[in-house]
Parts: sequence; structure tokens; C-alpha cells
Amino acid sequence: MYVEKRGFDLCGIRWWAVGACVAVVCTVAVAQDAATPPAPAPASKPADAATGVRPDAYVIGAEDVISVYVWKEPDMSKTIPVRPDGMISLPLVGEVKAAGNTPVQLQGVLADAMKKYVSDPQVTVVVEKVASLNFNIVGEVAKPGYYPLTRRLTVLDAISLAGGFRDFAKTKKIYVLRTSANGGEQRLPFNYKEVIKGQNSQQNIELQPRDTIVVP
Repeated sequence: MYVEKRGFDLCGIRWWAVGACVAVVCTVAVAQDAATPPAPAPASKPADAATGVRPDAYVIGAEDVISVYVWKEPDMSKTIPVRPDGMISLPLVGEVKAAGNTPVQLQGVLADAMKKYVSDPQVTVVVEKVASLNFNIVGEVAKPGYYPLTRRLTVLDAISLAGGFRDFAKTKKIYVLRTSANGGEQRLPFNYKEVIKGQNSQQNIELQPRDTIVVP
């Protein structure tokens, strides 16, 4: 009986040792997995959080508000509106044309200008407010006012955004006022009743920045 019990104990000890080894191996493996940093995400070019515009694609315009951050140079960092002439003014750098550049392009322009005063300037430009890309709708609509034009919109889209017509809107006499490059103004007619019937659909034009839709 003594031998049998001893044999049973030895067997139990062996199995306990095997189990302990397995537990140690699993613990080490889990610790290694936890210590291993996750694989880096693929590089991307995210949109600015506040405005949803892509810094490598959006073209800055007059009256937009931008922030210029210069690493370790708080005195040169500033949030400023783009003036109607497309220019901005920064400490030391002076006057710089911002309109017509993407944020990424403007970063390069500013970095070059700052090299006279800062060694290897690290510049970030963020569009805080989009004011150059908008259209206006006035008259007999539910919600007249300015609307952002950060995606493709037609006259019908704009009327929908403005909540549709009021009761006495003259839907056959709507028109779009558009300022041309030479400063002249065009008046583009839009007959709502014809367009929704599929007639003269070319009147449902794609809007451009600073267009004004008039609903009499």
C-alpha cells in the first residue's frame, strides 16, 4: 500500500510540474504580447477637425480664419483671418499671401520665410473657419442665410438646405446672382417648376462660392 501511494504521489507531482511549466510559458507569452507595440497605422492626411477640410487639398480663400503654429516659437504662432486681398501678417515674417495656397503649401512658404529668424522652423497651418466657400440664399425660403459650400451643390440642393419655399414664393422667377472674374454680375434664371418636371434641367447649375440665390 505504501509503494502504491508513493507511486501515485510521484505521478501527481509530475503532472503538477507540467501544469506549472505550461502556466509560466503562457504568462510569458501574454506579457510579451502586451509589451509588443501595435503596428503603426498607415500614413494618412486627415482633415482638420474643426472644418472637415483636407490640408493637402483645400485652397485657402479670403476671409477664412487660419492658425499658424511654429514649434517652440509661441511668439510667432497666431490665429488670424485672411484679409480680402488674400494676405496675412505674421510677426517678423510680415506680409504673406495665403489665399490660393493649400494649408500644406502655405506651411512651406512660411517655413522658408522664417528661416531668417528660426533654425529649421516646423510650421503647421490649420484652417479654423471656412468663410470663403459659401453661398447665400435670400427671399421666400424657410431658412434664408449663408451656407457652407464645401461639397458639390446645385440650386435644388440649396433650396432643400434652406428648408424649402414659403407659401407665397414665386418659384418660376428664382435667379442666381454670380460675380464674374472681372467684377461683373450675372443673373442666371431658375424656374423651379420646369426643372422638377425635367424641363430645362441645365438651369439647375452647380453653385460657386459667393453665389446668391434669390427667391422672390
